[in-house]
Order: sequence, then structure tokens, then C-alpha cells
Amino acid sequence: MPFSLEDRLVIGVASSAVFDLSESDAVFRSQGEEHYRRYQETNLSNPLGKGIAFSFVKRLLSLNNLCPKPEDDPLVEVVLLSRNDPDTGLRVMKSIEHHNLKITRAIFMQGKSPYEYIPALNISLFLTGNKPDVEEAIKSGFPAGQVLKSAIVDDDHDDSLRIAFDFDGVLADDESETVMATTQSLAKFHAYETKNVLQPHNPGPLKEFLVRISKIQSVEEARKKQEPNYKNRLRVSIVTARNAPSHERALNTLKSWGVMANDAFFLGGIEKGKVLGVLRPHIFFDDQSGHLASASSVAPSVHIPFGVKNTPPVPTGGQKSQG
Repeated sequence: MPFSLEDRLVIGVASSAVFDLSESDAVFRSQGEEHYRRYQETNLSNPLGKGIAFSFVKRLLSLNNLCPKPEDDPLVEVVLLSRNDPDTGLRVMKSIEHHNLKITRAIFMQGKSPYEYIPALNISLFLTGNKPDVEEAIKSGFPAGQVLKSAIVDDDHDDSLRIAFDFDGVLADDESETVMATTQSLAKFHAYETKNVLQPHNPGPLKEFLVRISKIQSVEEARKKQEPNYKNRLRVSIVTARNAPSHERALNTLKSWGVMANDAFFLGGIEKGKVLGVLRPHIFFDDQSGHLASASSVAPSVHIPFGVKNTPPVPTGGQKSQG
């Protein structure tokens, strides 16, 4: 009987998201593919170091021990999606084994982006360090994020998993950001949100990822009823530049999706990095580079290049190009 991905959380990861590829990338860029191939073969038994999203992936996979038969029916499935060919990707697979990551499924596509396989594998999040791959995936309507060079949360003393999301342009679409961009008025933005407070936002790129994370939270709650001393490991936080009165529509939207965040920070322009430095999420998702500049100094950060905030302005006046 085929293994079904329909009823579980599936994420796709490139090796650039999970491991430190700085040395091997330097060989590829400076000496070309043939030297890179020999370098990977020579270092086959030398495991790659941990990358930005390593802790997030490992802790996410650890949640599989909440289910009765994690080997046969896991809550979480992680699939490696790689631009390597199978031979050069062998070092990645050996590194996965070395670090005891429960990743057994992989796609290798020599020199090509594998993002087109996101729907086929029911993936609700694809993480990679490759910016063009993420941009193409987002343009195709797929849930993808670019893992940025950022701080790594090192707290192996517990098994918790803290996930933080921006709201607009990440969980929700860019409707409200478009209002703000076109009016350039915070008062008009708040008025628009108040007027539409009972109208849920349309989904953004990571809505389905949050919904599936929420289902795992429900499993934890059921476990807690059976074992009163059980401590929840998964914690979800919303960290947004919204503030009152626009907070209410965001909360109503989450409720309409059947999800609830453990924490919500409505910062109204306060620098997100200051809050994230205390919250210490294992991963943080935002659509705005400005917010990520401070966030990446304190937390593993992912850019979601979606919506009006990531659309180049249309030139006004001047000569038209001949292209």
C-alpha cells in the first residue's frame, strides 16, 4: 500500500537550509562542478555542520514521538529537495544519518530547482538558501522561504519548538499591506481594518503550514489530558507590526481558520528584533527585509518574498525600455 502524505505535515528542505555548505559552495563557485564533485567524494565521510534551520527541523521531527507508530504513521515528514545529483548528494544523506535526522525521502535534480514537486508531495513549507528558487516558487503560488544568514538558537537543554510568524504577507495575503502602501496613512489602514474586522483575510503562503502545525498542537493537548504532567513542546507566536485596533481582524482571521497562537505581539512599529531576542524562536518568518535585518541578528530567520512589499515599484515617467 503506498505511503500517503495527505494527512500529515510535510516540509521540504534543501541542504542549504539544514547544513553549513559554505566550504563546498566556495569550491563550486571558485573551481567549478568537476572539482566540487571530487571535493564531495573526498569528504564523503566528513559530516556537514549544522545550518540555520537544523534545530527547527530536528525538533519538528522529534514531535513524531507523540504518535503511537512514528515509523509507520508519522505526524511530520521531511523530504530533502536538492539541486545536487544523486552522487554529490550522497554526502548530504550521510550527514543526515550522522546527525540522526529522521529524513529518508529525497529528490535530487542536477542543477535544477525541485520546487515544482511541492504540490505532488503535499508540502506546506519549502526551505532553501537559494533566493531565485524561493522567488520562483512563490510566483507559482507555492509555500517557500529563503533561509537567511542569521543567529542560531543553541538550547539543547530542552525539546521545545518555538515558531514565530509575521502576519501580513506570511500567514495572510497582502490585502492590508496594499492598503497601507497605496494610502501611506496609518489612520486609513486602521479604518480599513476596523471596517472589515469580521471579514477574514485570504490565505498567505504559510497559512496551510500553520493549520497543520495547529493539528499537532491538538495532539499535544490530547496527550496532556491523558498525562496531566505532560508539558507542551510546541509554541506558536505571532509577531506583527500591527497594533490596536487592527489587531482584532488578525485574531478573527486565525479563529476562522481554526487555529490559535500561544502568543501574539502587536508591536505597532517597535523593532521586532528586541522582542525576538527574548522570545528566542527556533525559526521566524517575515515578508519584509527591513524587519528581518534586526530579527536575523537574534533568531534563525526566513524571508517570504510575497506580496506588495516584495514587488518593485512601477517606474513613473522616463523612457520606456525597448525590451
